[in-house]
Amino acid sequence: MAALAAISLFVGVADLDAFILFASRIPRTVALILAGAAFAITGLIMQLLTRNRFVEPGTTGATDAASLALLAVLMTTPGLPIWAKAIAGTIGAFVGVFGFLALARRIPSRSSVLVPIVGILYGGVIGAVTTFIAYRADVLQELLSWSVGDFSGILRGRYEMLYLAAAAALIAWIAADRFTVAGLGDDAARGLGLDTRGVMGLGVGIIAMVTGIMMVVTGALPFLGLIAPNIVSRLIGDNMRRAVPLVALLGAALVLLCDLVGRVVRFPFEIPISVVMGVVGGIVFLWLLLGTASPASAAPPTRRAARRARAEVAR
Repeated sequence: MAALAAISLFVGVADLDAFILFASRIPRTVALILAGAAFAITGLIMQLLTRNRFVEPGTTGATDAASLALLAVLMTTPGLPIWAKAIAGTIGAFVGVFGFLALARRIPSRSSVLVPIVGILYGGVIGAVTTFIAYRADVLQELLSWSVGDFSGILRGRYEMLYLAAAAALIAWIAADRFTVAGLGDDAARGLGLDTRGVMGLGVGIIAMVTGIMMVVTGALPFLGLIAPNIVSRLIGDNMRRAVPLVALLGAALVLLCDLVGRVVRFPFEIPISVVMGVVGGIVFLWLLLGTASPASAAPPTRRAARRARAEVAR
C-alpha cells in the first residue's frame, strides 16, 4: 500500500510542484486510502451479520438506497451543503440495509448463492426506480456522479469527510469481538450473552455511515467489500479483530492499484476507478459463485475465534 501510495503522488497530467502536490495529489492519495479501507471493512461487517461471504453494500441495495435518498434531496432542496447530503445518503443506506436484512431472513433456504442474488435483485429494483425518477426529472447526470466512483475531482477541502468514514471503521475494530460472536448466529450469540439487536444496529449504522459519505464524496466502489474480506478470510480465518487491519490495508491497496490503472491506461485521459474495480470485482465475484474457492471459507467463525471473542465480551 505504501509503495502504491508513493507512486500515486507522481502520476498525473500537470507538472508536479508544491501547489499541485498539496492541493491535489496528496488529498487524492489520502482519499483513496481512507475510502478503500473504510469500504472494505463495511463488506466484512455485512458478511458477518448475514453469515454469507458473497454480500457487500453494493450487492445488498445500500448504495442504491443511498442514491435514491440523494436524488430526493436533489429534487427538493438542491442547495444543501455536502455534509447534509451525506446525512441524507446515510439515512437512505440505513433503510436499504435494514430492508435487505429483513428480506434475507424471509428466504426459506439460506443458500450462500441465493442470498446475494436476492440482494442484487433488491438493489436492482431500487436502482430502476431511482433511474426512472431521475430520467423524468432530467437529472441523470447528477445520478451518474453518485453511482460511478471517481477520484478525479478530489481536492483539498473536498475529501475531509472521509475521515469520519475511517472513524466509523475504527469503531468496527473496537467492537470486533462482538461482531465475531454475532457471526455465530442469533441463538449462539444470545447464549453467550450478546445483545444481538444492539450489535446489529451498530453494524448497520457503520455500513450506512460509510456508504452515505462515500456516495457523496467519491461515488460507489463496486465489489470492494467483497474482494478484500474474502481474500483475508482465506489467509487468517474469521476472527474479525485480526482481520480488520488486513482488510483495511488490502482494501486501500486495491483502490490505489485500480486508480493507477485507470490513470495510466489512456493517459492523459482517465478511466473512472469504478469501471476498473467493477471488472476486477466481477471476475472475483463469479469465481466465488462458481464454487472454485475452498468450501471452508464460507464456514462460520472457528471455535478458537469464538472462544477468544467470548472472553473479550465477558471482560
